[in-house]
Amino acid sequence: MTTSTKVSVIVPVYNVEKYLMKCLDSLVAQTLEDIEIIVINDGSTDHSQQIIENFHHKYPGKIKFFEKANGGLSDARNFGLEKAIGKYIGFVDSDDFVTPDMFLEMYELAEKHQAEMVICNLQKINEDGIVVQKLEQIPNMPEKIELETHISVFSDISYFACNKLFLNSLFNDFRFRKGVHFEDIQLVPQLLLQCKTIAQTQNYHYQYLERANSISKTHTERGLDILEAVEDVEVAFWKSPYKHHEKALKNFQILEGVYTYLAYLAFVKDEQIYTKMTQYLKSFRQERKISTKELLSYTRFGRNYLLSLPTRKKIYYLLVFFGLGNFLRRLNF
Repeated sequence: MTTSTKVSVIVPVYNVEKYLMKCLDSLVAQTLEDIEIIVINDGSTDHSQQIIENFHHKYPGKIKFFEKANGGLSDARNFGLEKAIGKYIGFVDSDDFVTPDMFLEMYELAEKHQAEMVICNLQKINEDGIVVQKLEQIPNMPEKIELETHISVFSDISYFACNKLFLNSLFNDFRFRKGVHFEDIQLVPQLLLQCKTIAQTQNYHYQYLERANSISKTHTERGLDILEAVEDVEVAFWKSPYKHHEKALKNFQILEGVYTYLAYLAFVKDEQIYTKMTQYLKSFRQERKISTKELLSYTRFGRNYLLSLPTRKKIYYLLVFFGLGNFLRRLNF
C-alpha cells in the first residue's frame, strides 16, 4: 500500500452527542501529521450527525465522515476499514478520548521496531474526569517484543481494540464479527497471531469513559459470546506459527474462557440463564481439560493471577471453583 497517510483512526458513532465533541477534539489535536479520522455515523437518532458535520467543515483535511444504517459496533468498524488508507489503523470509541501524543508515539514505535501492533496503557475516567482505574497492559516487558520468545503476552494482554495500533495489512483477511458481543476478544487475538513483533509504551494514552449508567447494564446470555470468541481464536491458533506453544493457548483459555467469562456471569440476575451459562462453562472446561489446580496456579505477567485480585473477587472465584456458586448467589455477594 502506497500512501502518505500514516494512521487511519476509525470512530463508530451511535447516539453519543453528550461525549462526541470531547472525543473528536482529542483526535483533531493529535501531534501526528498525515492522520485521517474516519467517523461513521451508525444510524444515530440524536444530534451526533450535526456535531460530525461541524467538525468536518472545520477540519476538512482530517475528518472524513460517512452515514449508514445502524448495524452495530462491528459493522461500523468494518465499514471504516473499507475506507481507511493509512499504513496503520487505530480505533477510538466515540465516548472516549485520547492524549495528544497517542498516535505519534505509537506510530514512531511501530516504525522504529517494524512492529505490526503497538499497545499503550489505558485508564478509566468517570464523567467528572476523575481517574477511577489505571489499566497497565504489559508490565516488566521491553519496548520491543518478539512474540516467538515472549509468547506469554498472547495469554496475558487485555484484548481491547482501542488501545492498539495495527498494521493495516493485518486486516487483509480479517474483519470484526457482526452481531456478537465481545468482538474484540474474537478478533484481536487472531490479529496478534499474525504478528512477529509488537511494541509497547507504558504511557496511559487512552482515556476510557466509565459512564454512570453503564454499571447497571443487564447481563444476559450474550455472555456466551465470550466462549464462542475463544473457540474462534483456538482455530486460528492451531493454524498460526505459534501452534507449538500449547501452554500459551491453555493460559488464554483460562484467562478469557474462565476468568473473563465468570466476571461477566457474576452480574447475570436471571436464574435460568445463570444455570445455562454455568453449564456451558462446565462443558468448556471439561472439553479442554482445564483443572481447578490449573485455575488456581495460573500466572499472568509472572504473578499468580488469583492472588493479585482484590479480596472480594478472590473469594468469588474460589467459591465458584469449588462448586459453591449457588451459595454465593443466596448470599447476594
